[in-house]
Order: sequence, then structure tokens, then C-alpha cells
Amino acid sequence: MLEGKMADINFKEVTLIVSVVAACYWNSLFCGFVFDDVSAILDNKDLHPSTPLKTLFQNDFWGTPMSEERSHKSYRPLTVLTFRLNYLLSELKPMSYHLLNTVFHAVVSVIFLRVCRLFLDKRSSMIAALLFTVHPIHTEAVTGVVGRAELLSSVFFLAAFLSYTKSKGPDNSIVWTPIVLTVFLVAVATLCKEQGITVVGICCVYEVFVAQGYTLPMLCTVAGQLLRGKGSIPLSMLQTLVKLIVLMLSTLLLVVVRVQVIQSQLPVFTRFDNPAAVSPTPTRQLTFNYLLPVNAWLLLNPSELCCDWTMGTIPLIESFLDVRNLATFAFFCFLGALGIFSLRYPGDSSKTVLMALCLMALPFIPASNLFFPVGFVVAERVLYVPSMGFCILVAHGWQKISNKSVLKKLSWVCLSMVILTHALKTLHRNWDWESEYTLFMSALKVNKNNAKLWNNVGHALENEKNFERALKYFLQATHVQPDDIGAHMNVGRTYKNLNRTKEAEASYMLAKSLMPQIIPGKKYAARIAPNHLNVYINLANLIRANESRLEEADQLYRQAISMRPDFKQAYISRGELLLKMNQPLKAKEAYLKALELDRNNADLWYNLAIVYIELKEPNEALKNFNRALELNPKHKLALFNSAILMQESGKFPENISI
Repeated sequence: MLEGKMADINFKEVTLIVSVVAACYWNSLFCGFVFDDVSAILDNKDLHPSTPLKTLFQNDFWGTPMSEERSHKSYRPLTVLTFRLNYLLSELKPMSYHLLNTVFHAVVSVIFLRVCRLFLDKRSSMIAALLFTVHPIHTEAVTGVVGRAELLSSVFFLAAFLSYTKSKGPDNSIVWTPIVLTVFLVAVATLCKEQGITVVGICCVYEVFVAQGYTLPMLCTVAGQLLRGKGSIPLSMLQTLVKLIVLMLSTLLLVVVRVQVIQSQLPVFTRFDNPAAVSPTPTRQLTFNYLLPVNAWLLLNPSELCCDWTMGTIPLIESFLDVRNLATFAFFCFLGALGIFSLRYPGDSSKTVLMALCLMALPFIPASNLFFPVGFVVAERVLYVPSMGFCILVAHGWQKISNKSVLKKLSWVCLSMVILTHALKTLHRNWDWESEYTLFMSALKVNKNNAKLWNNVGHALENEKNFERALKYFLQATHVQPDDIGAHMNVGRTYKNLNRTKEAEASYMLAKSLMPQIIPGKKYAARIAPNHLNVYINLANLIRANESRLEEADQLYRQAISMRPDFKQAYISRGELLLKMNQPLKAKEAYLKALELDRNNADLWYNLAIVYIELKEPNEALKNFNRALELNPKHKLALFNSAILMQESGKFPENISI
């Protein structure tokens, strides 16, 4: 039995794993916040001590309220809680964030070694753990700070599985304490990242095919006898059913809670995020199925890694005659052969292969696009858990080969080379995450057909005020993807920064012409990325510098609001314009509407106070200045203007001494 192979890991093994992690990831400590880290860390107010803790359980991973349509519906409050801990320790200094990620990777690697002991001998389990520790595919999850969701979820994912393996008592009796603990750990894993819930499926497979030792033919025989009324369900099978029912009901409860949290809405993605998701049949199915061998190839040969695989990185498969379909066919044939072998035949080898396949497949299902679309084509970080199954499969295969005396030395040489080259690749890959510029330039070496990468290099140069170079990358993005609205907006903004207003307006007008048309009866917001509506704001802000075009600018603001009534920035910008047009009552109306969407914005209360000054209502103005100062005591303009207002009126609050 496989359970007999399990042995406690010793201090030397733990030391080796931790040392290898340190050797591979020490340079990640010198990397900054890049790519998605900016939204999840730098721009996320949920990290600040001033934000109530309960807000973490109301917002998504990026700090957006789950109730808002623009929310990605990624509910990971426990992961955000660890970011908040980092913020308390070092605010926004990236080293502590990277250090904690590295620690979590070491913890996952050690727990994974313990899991491997269930299915492999001592030597092979250490090899599987080392392969997992050094695999370059993990750099995105470990060196990218937002990858902590994968790491933290994996800790509880593996802990839940290990707990479940102890639920079988003497004489096949049920031990309930490990099952209760498993359900709790699954819930915690899911609060770190959604994929944590898939461990329930792995526990079910383990219970039926490993703990109980059934094979598919045995189950079919029992089912056939029951259908013919020639037998009864064995006691051991009844106990198994009870355990599976408890797991399934617990999972169903978690799913129901999760659906309630996201308010029964899926996140909104556009064709720029995932082109195949909005493609017709059979393009959608052929492309999504082809992505499976693409991910498998990244595990097998992680030589070309890329931080972003969206947009045109992987061209759509639009025909059955596309040669890439052969890769899909070969992948499913290989997977099917392994699946039949593991389900049909008894023995430790079959069980090891089956559990490896489950670890590869089940945690990947939520990211596979096969059941519902996700906001990416390929994402290396989601291969963090599936790579565990891959490493077990490789270690098991190596064990079989190394047992043959003829191939023993060669197998050791090949294995040593793989571990060494993977470790060096990981060490080298970490430097790509040093800054946004290095990250996106490394991605362009792998893929030049992704407009988003050209845009992101441009953004990195723009942040350094290098507008001339940034413009070249933004223009290249428009050549790679001529209908990319964001790329044309970037070109327009850069022209404006270079004081080339005519070219800026032409670029904004081109971006505006690419916006999807309103279809009667169809919700507009579901068909466009919210940030693309900024084209109306940017164009209006540009043309309102001309006094003769103020009405034209106002029309653009109103058009943006009509398309998305919750577009806060449109109300703010329109309020500023209406003040300039000497229409304070309408400006007041715009600011009040913006405040309905965001009551914690000190600048909005300040702007409203200015409106009340224009309306000759100093008392109301003072109230709004004070409200702004309550939210931001260091708001200099509010302090200055409220002081002037109090001096003019001669009214001073009792707690203020002049």
C-alpha cells in the first residue's frame, strides 16, 4: 500500500529544500513592484491601517468593491491581509513583500515533500520536491508579489489534503476530526485564492482509488451487480460514500457562499484580454483546447517565459486544418493513455500516476477557459499547483528508468542537468522582475505580437519622462493591433505631453471611432473595458483648453456618463468644466453625483466647497472644507482656503487657535 511508504521528513531534508529555495530566489529580494503588483499593492487602499479590516472582506483582490461591475470578482481577503501585514512592517518597501513570498515558497516545497512521501519512495519524493522548488515556471508566482495568492492557497491546499489522508481509521472506520479540519482548511485555501476549492476533488479521487484501492473495473462490476439486484453495497463502500457526500455538501456550501459574495456576476472581460472567449464556434473550442498542450509544454520546456500572454500572443485556431490541432490531439491521446492505465490497473504505480494527473488537471480547471472564460489566455502563475503533479510524474518516471542498471548513470546525469539548468534559469529569470522596463522588454523577446507588451514598455518609459522613446513603443502597439483603443489613447496622451496637440487630438479621435457602437437592448458596459471610456475624458480635457470648444468638451463628458452612469471621473471633470463655464449649479449637481459614488474622496469635498464659494454660501463651503480635512488632514488647499474663509467671516472653530 502507498500509505506504508509515508515517512516523516527529517531536518536535513527540510534544510536542503530551504537552502535550494534561498539559492534560487535570493535575488528576488532586490526586485520592485511590477505589473499587477501596482494595482494590488501600490494602488490598493485596503493595505493601509486607516482602512477598516472589514473592508478587506467586502472588496476584491485589487481593492474594488465586489458590488461594482468593474470588479474582477477575485475574492482573496486572507492574501490581502498578508499584504497589509507587510505594509505595517515596511509600508511600500518591496523587499519585505518579496521575502515573505520566498518564505511561503519554501513552506509549500517542504509540505509538498511530505505529500510526495505518500506516493513515492524517499529518494524519488526528494527529487520531485527539488524539481518543484527550482522550476522556472514558478518565478511569476514567487517573484511577482501578487503571486502570493498561489503560494498561500497552496499551503492550505496541501495541508487540507494531508489532513484528509488521516480520515481512515482501523477497520476502514471514519475518523471525523481530520475531515472537519479538511473542510476548514479548504475554506481557508479558497479565501486565499479561488482554486483552493479544487483540493476537494483530489481528496475524493484519493479516497476511492488510493485509500479504498478500487479500480474502474471493480467499480463497474459493483455497479452492474447493484443494477441487476444481485448484491448489496459493501460496508466499506458505504463509509466511502458517506465521506464523499460530506465533502461534496461542504464544497457546495462554499460555492454557494462564493456565488453570493460575487453577487452572482462573472467579471467583465473584453476580446483584448482573451480573444478566443468572444470568438465563434469552432474557433473558441479549438483554441481553448490547444491552450492545454501549450501549458503542458511550458512545464516541460520553460525556456521562453513571458509575463503576459494576452491579445495576439497565441493566434486563434480558426480551422480544423490548422497544424496546431495535432498538438492538441497528441496531448489528449497521451493524457488519455495515462488515465486509462491509472484507473484500470491496480498497484502503486497506477495510483501514483492517477494522483499526479489529478494534481495537474483539477487545480487547472478554473483557469482552463473550458467551462467559463477568464481574463487571460495563458498565465504561468496558475501552473504553480499543477506543476506538483508534473513533478511527481517526472520523478516516478525517473524512478522506473533509474532502476534499470543500463540507464542508471545516464538517468542521474540527465536529472542533475535538469535540476541545475532549471535553478540557473530561475535565478536569471528573477532579474527580469527587477523593474517594469526589464520585465516587459524580456517579454518582447519572447513575443512581439502582443500589443499590450509594447504598451507596457511605453508606460515604463513614460514614467521616466522619456516621452520620445515611449511614443515609439506606443506607435508600435498600434501597428501590431490597429484596433487597440488603449494603444491609440497612449499615443494621444504622449503627443499631448510633447505639446503636439493636433496629433494628440487625431489619436484620441481615432481611439473614439474604434469604440463599440451602442446596441439597443444590450448592456454597453459589458462590452468594453472601463478604462477605454477615458478616451472621452482625455479628448475633452484636451479640447477645453480652447475657450471656443467648451460646449464640445461638455458634450463628450455627458456622452461618457450616458454610457456608464457610475463613471466617477466623468462627473469630476465635468464639474471642473462647468465651473469654468460659470455654471456653478450644474457643477454642484455633478459633484454631488460623484460623491454618491465615492464619499471618501477628500478632493471631491474640496471641489464642492469651491462651488459653494461661487454660489456665495460660505457656511456650506466651510462645512465641505472641514469634511475634506477629516478625510485628509494634510490637504493643503483645503487648509489654505478654509483659513481664508474663516478669516473673512470671522468665524473660528473652538478647537482652533490662531
